[in-house]
Amino acid sequence: MTTATATNLASDAMLSLYRTMVRINETDKAVTRGLSAGEIMFQYYPVGGQEAISAGVGAALRADDFVSTTYRGIHDIVAKGTPLNDIFAELYGKLPGTCKGKGGPMHLSDPASGLMITTGIVGAGLPIANGLGLAEQLRGTDKVCVCNFGDGATSIGAFHEALNLAAVWKLPVIFVCQNNQYAEYTSLAEYTLTKDFSKRAAAYEMTGVRVDGTDPVAVHEAATAAVARARSGEGPTLIEAVCHRLQGHSFGSDEGHMDAAALAAARSDTPVARFRRRLIDAGIATDAALKELEATIRKEIDAASDYARKAPAPEAAELYTDVFADTASIPDHVIATATPRAAGQYQPQSERMMTFGQAVNEALAIALEADKNVFLLGEDIADPAGGVVKTTYGLSTRFGRDRVRPTPIAEQAIVGAAIGAAMAGMKPVAEIMINDFLMVCMDQVSNHAAKLRYMSGGKTSVPLVIRTLTAGFVGSFGAQHSQSLEAWLAHTPGIKIVYPSTPAEAKGLLLSAIDDPDPVVFFESMRAYFAPGPVPEGDYRIPLGQADVKRRGKDLTIITYGWTVGEALAAAETLAKEGVDAEVLDLRTIVPLDVAAILESVGRTKRAIVLHAATEFGGFGGEVASIIHSRLHGQLAAPVARVGARYTPVPFAAGLESLHFPQANRVIDAARAMLAR
Repeated sequence: MTTATATNLASDAMLSLYRTMVRINETDKAVTRGLSAGEIMFQYYPVGGQEAISAGVGAALRADDFVSTTYRGIHDIVAKGTPLNDIFAELYGKLPGTCKGKGGPMHLSDPASGLMITTGIVGAGLPIANGLGLAEQLRGTDKVCVCNFGDGATSIGAFHEALNLAAVWKLPVIFVCQNNQYAEYTSLAEYTLTKDFSKRAAAYEMTGVRVDGTDPVAVHEAATAAVARARSGEGPTLIEAVCHRLQGHSFGSDEGHMDAAALAAARSDTPVARFRRRLIDAGIATDAALKELEATIRKEIDAASDYARKAPAPEAAELYTDVFADTASIPDHVIATATPRAAGQYQPQSERMMTFGQAVNEALAIALEADKNVFLLGEDIADPAGGVVKTTYGLSTRFGRDRVRPTPIAEQAIVGAAIGAAMAGMKPVAEIMINDFLMVCMDQVSNHAAKLRYMSGGKTSVPLVIRTLTAGFVGSFGAQHSQSLEAWLAHTPGIKIVYPSTPAEAKGLLLSAIDDPDPVVFFESMRAYFAPGPVPEGDYRIPLGQADVKRRGKDLTIITYGWTVGEALAAAETLAKEGVDAEVLDLRTIVPLDVAAILESVGRTKRAIVLHAATEFGGFGGEVASIIHSRLHGQLAAPVARVGARYTPVPFAAGLESLHFPQANRVIDAARAMLAR
């Protein structure tokens, strides 16, 4: 383990390290005092014993470099230069806080100082840090990203995925493992046989360094070398900074799980006290000078606390701001107002026949050509493979592998990198090969992509698209490759959901999604993938949140999206022969939802069937039915009917699969029953 015995640092640099350590230590104390007094109330994770790590790393960075940290991260936040007034206002849940009181201590972010994310999920920041570094690599800058995490995160799959991807792409990321001897309430010996986490770097062919995390000079030296490697294009470094936590896992928690003798020894000689003696012994400062410095910092922190106490709280109107870039997309508002969506500029001059997949390919090519910030990443997307169903074929040959990037099989790494790059101003289009695989990276999708704008108080946006195939009802895939999970996503505020049914809509909606300022999950139905349809030439956009009437009718409305639009149209044709005139309304997007179109159509026909490929029980159709009943109560000729997949895993056997998924015959049966009432 590296410990600095001598240093070339000037006296003012040494004093600056101490100043940062004291500022961290006093901030930590002020927070715990406020909690003890009941003045503030939240879950807090003290950082006593880890001050030297943040001070040493922070001193090696420029103001424009990026930092990500975790819930035990107040030291990293202070060291990066976030103003104390802003920090304390956020801790008090006040409007002038870094995140307008919406993030709190576990989600602080301050892009102005380079603090891009504080995540409350263990290990989740590592894949996102890769994306921040990737954005700068693509731009050709020499900015770096430091990713801080605890030793417990080394047991998380995201740790492996992130380090592997960073090494493969030589990303300018410094991974700092702050090893404080405990993963929450579990000691090192109880959760790993590893004695030296830095040696794990060798598995990824990256530099690994183990350093005394109680010595800010040693940390600074290691960080400075790692930053130099990153800036020069030599790739990532894993730094393990070893220290000892000076208290329990969280404020107020017991310490019975801790080694009492080791804890007592660490408390008897804290990093702050040790470095203070070092400065005096080296003649860099006197005791009196340091006392004056410490008193000045305490006054600064007292002033910040006082500022936070007096600062205004966010008003009720702030509840809905920052969910999306535009509050008009929020379902609560859309349902309440049912405001018609503005008509788009979808006026094709000329069309050609092409498949759904070809239309997606063309949209991606147009976006890549038009905007240098657009890039693609995902498994097998580069030539010669060109994607699992050839959707991206030819794009890496045309635009290069920097912008059409094949990845390891690592969904957390893929989506995390896309999130980080989007936060840094890029427009990534990530491919998650099959819809079911979203479950593997759902934390990145629902806890990070969806929430970062809100948790940052609107200071961070995540303009990314996640393309994903739904492979149901095409045979041979079975239960783990055939689901349609839009209802899961719709339950997560902050994600837009697009689900086109035709090649023309796939192209126009995808181009709109890529230019959208919010995260979009873009569903592509494999069952509709190879059927040709007319597609306009050139660049055109279909607005998100605008449904389309695929067939006009007056007797009932079939509301649907994705491949089941075809089943709805087939059912409507059969019903027409029986004298029933059915309207088919294609939602095209789930969020934002075109409530006005739903109510207008059903308001005319007085009957509605909601159809989707996802499981009927708990499916999105239940939400649509509820909206119709609540807004058109008393006007309906019959209750809304739902037709979805049966409540079973998707069967492999063709006969059972056919029974599982909804088809035209079930829609017809539902319509007949409705009309017979």
